[in-house]
Amino acid sequence: MQNNKYYLYARKSTDVEDKQVLSIEAQLVELREYAKRENLYIAAEFIEKKSAKTTGRPVFGKLLAEIEKDGGNILAWHPDRLARNSVDGGQIVYLLDSGKLGTLKFPSFWFENTSQGKFMLSIAFGQSKYYVDNLSENTKRGLRQKVRRGERPGLAPVGYINDVRTKTVVVDNRQSPLVAEAFELYAKGDQRLEDIAAFLASRGILTKSGKQFPKDKIKRILTNPFYYGHFKYAGEIHEGKHAPIISKKLFDEVQATLAKRGRPQKGATAPQIFCGLLKCATCKLSVTAEKKIKHQKNGNIHEYVYYRCTRKHKTIRCTEPAVTEPDLVAQLADILHSYAMPQAWATTLGKMLDEDEKKANQTSGLFVASAQTRLASLQGKLQRLLDSYLDQDIDQNTYRTRQGELMSEKKSLEEQIGKLTLASKSWVEPMRQWLKQAVSLCEIAKSGEPSAIKEAFLKMDGLNLFLKSKKAQPTAAPNAALPPENIWVLLRKTKEKIARMGDNSAKSCNLVGIEGLEPSRQDGHAPQTCVYTNSTISPEIERSAFWRGIAS
Repeated sequence: MQNNKYYLYARKSTDVEDKQVLSIEAQLVELREYAKRENLYIAAEFIEKKSAKTTGRPVFGKLLAEIEKDGGNILAWHPDRLARNSVDGGQIVYLLDSGKLGTLKFPSFWFENTSQGKFMLSIAFGQSKYYVDNLSENTKRGLRQKVRRGERPGLAPVGYINDVRTKTVVVDNRQSPLVAEAFELYAKGDQRLEDIAAFLASRGILTKSGKQFPKDKIKRILTNPFYYGHFKYAGEIHEGKHAPIISKKLFDEVQATLAKRGRPQKGATAPQIFCGLLKCATCKLSVTAEKKIKHQKNGNIHEYVYYRCTRKHKTIRCTEPAVTEPDLVAQLADILHSYAMPQAWATTLGKMLDEDEKKANQTSGLFVASAQTRLASLQGKLQRLLDSYLDQDIDQNTYRTRQGELMSEKKSLEEQIGKLTLASKSWVEPMRQWLKQAVSLCEIAKSGEPSAIKEAFLKMDGLNLFLKSKKAQPTAAPNAALPPENIWVLLRKTKEKIARMGDNSAKSCNLVGIEGLEPSRQDGHAPQTCVYTNSTISPEIERSAFWRGIAS
């Protein structure tokens, strides 16, 4: 009886219950009926839900161990249930050669333990492996074709859903605005990854288990190019045909914020309001906050917040003294007030803006034509890069790196063209917002509210704040992107020059240009001048600097 015992083995390729639901049940019914019909003794049944494409099936391993120990026979539906890889198939043939495995029985496949039978069994195992390999190649080919169509394989990220009817990825109308808002929040620079996770959780965007997203998941969301219209597959960036929910510009701002905050301090507590706003003038390191608690003899307790250099420079011994938070608030308010624009200036510049708005359509066409030329050049570079990679002139890492850079530049350029094509005067509204912001600085400085002061400075692009001898000092950033000179610095210089003209002149002066505030002429003629009441001075704020600076 011992030599005639059979081990029944049934397997399906997945452990997901809603796939191949009848596979195991159907195999068991057929095999039990076959055993009864052939009068086979079933010593044990081994049931497994795992792919046989690779080695390492635990239940299959127990079956082979049992045969190695006591010998026996195997009953299965088909050889492909036992093995779809060369290693497992080889083990079966080896057990047959060693005599520990007596025979195999299949209702759908003939086998005898002879040289010819083992040859046919090896062919069946080889066919099973060929089927798996061919299926894998067909699947990969289908995925590559899907990528070429601009469709990202796999599950849709947060903010999108997989449409099972069209087999495409579509925007989730409920979640997408919240995801876009999360990008905007983090781009401001005052939010942590935990804060973004809490924001999404408060709006009902949670993990499948109903928990708040972890930090690494939030970072993957914020670095996923899928949200601006591209997607990454096999290490390469591809253009998607799905609808983006954020702009490339916002995505780049988020990446800049992530890079800036890429090394959080260990054990850091909740940051004080002005942390991250100033740097030390001596060693150029960040200024941090330190809380001091003073206990008086009468039992009173006072808390003080001091701002000082982190003093972590490896070669410079920094001795800059600390400044109290109230003093720092007063200094920052004074600085902010020095950049505030008088309402009369804003009114005049607003009228000039209205005039330039009428001429926008004439100049935007030139930029669009130039941008389209650059776009065609980028497309040519991408094609030449691909040709070089296919010709094996460059390695894969170089190709992927350069391809990602060109795709990113191409997307940014396409967005600029799209914006100018759809709304050639789109720079006008940002300029009006800047004028409004410049005027509002006066009220913010008067309020003395620390959070409002910090937010105002963060919005003033191209300015750096340094702490020197307990004094906060502003300076233009060396890499400021606002041409030809930082616009806030120009505004402040103009206010200082008018202040030197005297109180009476300053009170009566209005910002009025002969024909507007014009840049220097390229034809050798003298530049237009700006008239303040009865005095003629060279303009400190060029009209083009205002317009082009804000539009950029």
